[in-house]
Amino acid sequence: MLRGLVLLAIGLLLASAMVGWLLQPERAGPYLLRQVGDALGLQLRADAVDYRLRGTPQLVLSGLEARRPQDPQPVLTARRVFVSLPWRTLRSRGADLTVKRVELDAPVLDLPALQRWLATRPPGGETRIPVLAEGLRIRDGRIDNDDWRIEGLSIDLPSLHPERLLRAHVRGRYVDPPLSVPADLAIALAHPRRALAGQPSGLAAVGGLAVAGEGWQVPARVFLAGPLRIGKDSALLKPARIGIAGRYRSQGSDLGFRLGLHGPMAFNNATWRLVPMQLVLDGDHTIPDAQARGSLSFGRRLRIHLDGRIADWPEAWPALPPPLSDSTSPLPFALDYAGGFDFAAPTRLDLRRDSTRFAARFRLPDVLAWLEADASGSLLPPLAGSLASPRIELAGATLHGVEIELSDPDLPADAR
Repeated sequence: MLRGLVLLAIGLLLASAMVGWLLQPERAGPYLLRQVGDALGLQLRADAVDYRLRGTPQLVLSGLEARRPQDPQPVLTARRVFVSLPWRTLRSRGADLTVKRVELDAPVLDLPALQRWLATRPPGGETRIPVLAEGLRIRDGRIDNDDWRIEGLSIDLPSLHPERLLRAHVRGRYVDPPLSVPADLAIALAHPRRALAGQPSGLAAVGGLAVAGEGWQVPARVFLAGPLRIGKDSALLKPARIGIAGRYRSQGSDLGFRLGLHGPMAFNNATWRLVPMQLVLDGDHTIPDAQARGSLSFGRRLRIHLDGRIADWPEAWPALPPPLSDSTSPLPFALDYAGGFDFAAPTRLDLRRDSTRFAARFRLPDVLAWLEADASGSLLPPLAGSLASPRIELAGATLHGVEIELSDPDLPADAR
């Protein structure tokens, strides 16, 4: 969300900076861009500049490029920028920041270039938020970073007032090959001025997203709410309440789940963190019902640490031997994962039921494929680990002091 709204900030900055110079139609075009660029510390050029002062003043820039001097990469390019603002804004020469409408077509924001430009800007006072009487529209936008991008970005903002409820519709696709995350979200922010000043302001978002990689996808409906605080390069939602209803789909799996998360959620250094976190999982088929506490972080990589309880052994899992199958006790567990969103990196799981302990290392896609395989597959799951139990009954025999070691040659040596 924050990355996408950077485009809004750039558009509003251009609109507010142009106010004084629109009163000088005889000096329009290159002079206007030069003056605005000097104020921003950027070199601005456009293939064409068109303006209208009759009725409601309007400015249209075609083929806009904004570049920091001597930087090879533009901060922002756009096929078209449209700004419309009332006469009273022009007459106030910036004292009144009321803008009628802002539109950007095919804008491309380069984050590394933006960060280099921001590092050169002098510290300022309070950031003023313009009034957008008829809102903002962004179409076919893109945000580029060194190793990921957001493409197909679309933002619709019906209106904006610093002290009124803000509603926005945001669509786009986060791409970090092989990961792809299309999203379509409705967002509401209670008080934009408070949020920008670092004070808490209620935030809510609801919509759909789909995390997808090679051979798998997780389409989901998502709800998020909490008081938001925005810092210079960070954001904090404390506490965050997140609800996710989705399905894990692969060639042999179609598994539904409902997930609830609660805790302070912070964003900085391109990473979201939920620490500490409470989790409730309601799963179908092979996904268990569980409750846990721990931590979660996700950016380019996903990190999970959980300590909790599985309510019961899922019926779709291989049957437990007596006396484990006779027990109704919950199963305390600890889980650790660090890797990609496809869960292809090794996961560590410690699981107990009564006096029986199981420690395993495995790759989740391999285990899910094994669970969905027919009877002709391997009888042993693809994992490495150990099982210790005081008593197990197998094929009519009772075994005491059982200790079993399992190995998986496909796992890295440090994960076995």
